[in-house]
Amino acid sequence: MSFQGKQIPPEVEEIVVRLKKHYDKEKKEGTFVSTNNPALRTANSLGIGVTSVKTIMSRYKRNGEKVDYSFPQRPGRPPGTLVKNAQPIVRQFIRSENLAGQKVSIERVKKYLKSEHEVEIPKMTLWRALKRWGFTYGEGRRRNSLKEKDYVIKARRQYLRLKRANRNSDGTLKRPEVYLDETFINKNHSSRFTWYMDEDGPWVNKPAGVGPRLIIVHAITKNGWVDNAGLFFEAKKRTGDFHGQMNWDNFSKWFARNLLKNIPPKSIVILDNAKYHNVQDVNSPSINSTKRQLRDWLSRNNHQWSEDMLKPELLELCKKVAPSPQYCLDQIAEEYDISILRTPQYHPELQPIESCWAVVKNYMADNCDFTMKGMRERLPEALAKVTSRTCEKIIAKVVDQEEKYWSEDSILDEKFGSDVENSSEIGYENYLDEL
Repeated sequence: MSFQGKQIPPEVEEIVVRLKKHYDKEKKEGTFVSTNNPALRTANSLGIGVTSVKTIMSRYKRNGEKVDYSFPQRPGRPPGTLVKNAQPIVRQFIRSENLAGQKVSIERVKKYLKSEHEVEIPKMTLWRALKRWGFTYGEGRRRNSLKEKDYVIKARRQYLRLKRANRNSDGTLKRPEVYLDETFINKNHSSRFTWYMDEDGPWVNKPAGVGPRLIIVHAITKNGWVDNAGLFFEAKKRTGDFHGQMNWDNFSKWFARNLLKNIPPKSIVILDNAKYHNVQDVNSPSINSTKRQLRDWLSRNNHQWSEDMLKPELLELCKKVAPSPQYCLDQIAEEYDISILRTPQYHPELQPIESCWAVVKNYMADNCDFTMKGMRERLPEALAKVTSRTCEKIIAKVVDQEEKYWSEDSILDEKFGSDVENSSEIGYENYLDEL
């Protein structure tokens, strides 16, 4: 088989290295050497070009005489999970630098991720991620750096104010807090690290692909998992966001039947802003309402409108006179005297159950047998690794982070609040110049 014109796989590179070293040894011995060009002899033996042999040997020497087994990255955008995992780290770095009065650029954030966390993210990918996370590049009288947008700060402040209002002076809770979230585990989810023979290389006999996906919905309190509240089902699709496998009908049934009946009265359920968490009451006017529905709502609530009013005008009138949108989930919770509190956007670090998922997934990865039957059998063992003590520690860390945000937000507001009137966001083109 000839590899000319094709990408050389790592296992073939290792063969090249071995052959080249063997022929070098033959040349030194002198007796059985058939050529004075080991690179050419190697190339002819393996059916590849001489240049390929020299390139491989050069890379081998640069890597400290080790074959690089890393797989080439697929073209296109980098994996979204990499950027997602970096989100809390990036936010903390930018906030700490702003507090120190340092200018923060994309290049500084990129270098920080590379040097401190060994995470490599292209500049434009990082820029798009920062925009999604609510950051902007602002220009002010004493400040020129990446900063969080006002709606992100406002949402975090409102959330923290409600969380703090639920604490007594000694730190205990006035009302029980329940943290709810969803995740998934693939059938072939296994650990990336293993011991191996150097001469064999890190090749492990694993199935190709990630396999079918098991979706998990659960909730925790400071005492551990909520009893009888787990929901586990196999996704119908292997691709796409796992949130797309959930819907309001299934989630709302589980919420009422499995969760609300198994948590203390007057609890506060804390969850994120997934689409099926925020389904609005169809009776409330919204941008998705038809023109007739907007008219009917105004008539039912004794508000005047005219026949010549366009839909944008009707919608604007509804916004002025309508109460805040009602979420269907909140209405279900009210029937059980339960309150709903949603975490601010882009803040997974404020949801302690995220750390519980990490414990569960690590156990599943270390004990994977690549079968759905085995995965279902091991899941209770993995969930058992999250004890009441685990939850207490994780929640305590989250509370510390909440207090840190509360204090830092006040300091940043005091330090830079006077710059608001003199500040303005620079445009996309100018921002690219900064890159």
